[in-house]
Amino acid sequence: APATVDELAALLAAHPQARIVAGATDVALWVTKGLRDLGTVIFVGDIAELRRIEESEAGLTIGAAVRYAEAHRALAALHPDLGELVRRIGGLQVRNAATIGGNIANGSPIGDGPPALIAMDATLTLAGADGRRTIALADYFLDYGRQDRRSGEFVESIFVPRPHASDVIHIAKLSRRFDSDISAVCGAVRLRVADGAIVAARVAFGGMAATPRRAAACEAALTGQPFAEATITRAADALAGDFTPLTDVRGSAAYRRQAAASVLWRMWHRAAGRDVSVRDVEAIGA
Repeated sequence: APATVDELAALLAAHPQARIVAGATDVALWVTKGLRDLGTVIFVGDIAELRRIEESEAGLTIGAAVRYAEAHRALAALHPDLGELVRRIGGLQVRNAATIGGNIANGSPIGDGPPALIAMDATLTLAGADGRRTIALADYFLDYGRQDRRSGEFVESIFVPRPHASDVIHIAKLSRRFDSDISAVCGAVRLRVADGAIVAARVAFGGMAATPRRAAACEAALTGQPFAEATITRAADALAGDFTPLTDVRGSAAYRRQAAASVLWRMWHRAAGRDVSVRDVEAIGA
């Protein structure tokens, strides 16, 4: 149980296969459900440097061991949809233990935080005995079970840029239950709109692929186009080229494709001042 980042780096250098544990809301299930032996465990909850939340004009820096409950207010201040997303993660007892860094570090394809943070253009600082490096969060997820984290490295902090006044943002978690449920699809859209045109687009989803991932074809269909219904139609259709989702207990592949398109349609209708239900969106054309 190191007390500083330097102590953590030294421990990981000596024990590169050690399992880092913070809230253990995921790792503990490997033991209780999978009966796994975790081997060497390093607890990071006592490291003050990893528990910091720093706000600036540029954005928000969150230490990897900050719990979701602790970051809720600061994230909601960046954008209300971020606050609403946090309110939907697990239940209150989970949010009081689960950390933002842990949700990223384990690389789950259905983690709720990463899609939203990717759409917000977040960056990740990784640290270790050899120093620090900062990468785009979108580049951290390589493949299922594989992340861009070198031996001895750990997630130190996440930086979320402050949204621009002209950004149109929509983040949605779709699950069977409101609380304490895993997403079937979690989607996030951030468009920068100027003079009626979309000048930049970032669209990311969880639950649609082996990792949380940007939707490149969808983004291309949006960028440089009018912020209009016809553009959203083309972008929603383009999602078919971005993802080949699986069918599992949380939803069929067909449901996931329709749900992802509905995230775009919800964004469009909300931007127009209309608050619509999922059923309304389906009837409109998603």
